[in-house]
Amino acid sequence: MLEIKDLYVEFGGKEILKGLSLKLEKGKIHALMGPNGSGKTTLAHVLMGDPRYKISKGKILLNGIDITGLAPNERALLGLFLSFQTPVEIEGVKLSVFLRQAYNSLNKNKLSILEFKELLEKKAEELKIPKEFLSRYLNKGFSGGEKKKAEVLQLLVLNPIVAILDETDSGLDIDSLKTVARGVNSFMDKDKCLLIITHYKRILEYVKPNKVSIMLNGKIVNDGSSNLVDELESKGYEWLKN
Repeated sequence: MLEIKDLYVEFGGKEILKGLSLKLEKGKIHALMGPNGSGKTTLAHVLMGDPRYKISKGKILLNGIDITGLAPNERALLGLFLSFQTPVEIEGVKLSVFLRQAYNSLNKNKLSILEFKELLEKKAEELKIPKEFLSRYLNKGFSGGEKKKAEVLQLLVLNPIVAILDETDSGLDIDSLKTVARGVNSFMDKDKCLLIITHYKRILEYVKPNKVSIMLNGKIVNDGSSNLVDELESKGYEWLKN
């Protein structure tokens, strides 16, 4: 569903991604792991079309369509979604209003305020998010865990076909982690695919990946099954640098 071909990317005059290739398959959960500074978050932003990053070579294909030069909103309309590692706070914009505008921008069948309220509250209940939370300004004053729950709420409401979750597990206690993982699992079906970017094994104990890729210095250096996560847990990344 999403294919990255020989991607080279620069940021601030420095090359970050150095010939990265990756395929995400329909109906599969793909985990991307790697140490700090390996380029994982850069890849997430590039996939979503962040204009701060310059693609010097390579292509990004979504369902066979070349999206390399498309703007972020055009990619979203094609079904691509990114959950941010550090979500932005927007004062004055309620979470519920933001999500309704986003939903109606992405769907031909527009929902009225009451119709959308019903949908939103149903999805919020799945994540144990109280109704009053939906009237707060977007991420303003949210704890780290609340921000991550709000990102997964967006995922469930907007219902893309390809989702990229950039360290959605960071800042979560064990109960919040289980709730978020349950939400992520409920999103998945045979017609979607998911890329989970993470440092840690713990979310992958609840959201089971079909494939794991390891990234170092802007490249994919190893691929494997979920067993690769256990190997990383015991060995770290040093053995892959040789």
